[in-house]
Amino acid sequence: MSDIVSVFGDQAGTVWQILHNRGPLIESELLSLTHLTEPQLHAAIGWLARENKIRKENNTYLLGESNLVQIIGNDAGKIWRTLEIWGEVDVQSLSRLSRIVEHDVFTAVGWLAREGKVDGIVQNIDEKKILFWLK
Repeated sequence: MSDIVSVFGDQAGTVWQILHNRGPLIESELLSLTHLTEPQLHAAIGWLARENKIRKENNTYLLGESNLVQIIGNDAGKIWRTLEIWGEVDVQSLSRLSRIVEHDVFTAVGWLAREGKVDGIVQNIDEKKILFWLK
């Protein structure tokens, strides 16, 4: 079990470093080079978007001023409101309750983790056994 803020922050640093060294990459290349799972990658993208450090053009991610703020910020607001109402919630429930697909839940939670507004416990990210709650 791990604290999500430190885990997501480390993963965001990994993604940033790969993009810094390699330049623009598509998601499958990022997954291969970072050795992250899809949920981990999406949380890292949310974290970096909140820091205004990553953008997406077509299907390619690159470093630079983010063009993802409106989309991810909107989803982060929905996740925050859901957690405010329901308290401690797992990924599948967050997806269902907020009506956001799971990979976008991870992106939004990465954003909220960077803001210091959400915390959680990663029990097994591959099985998406993660509990989130507001700080």
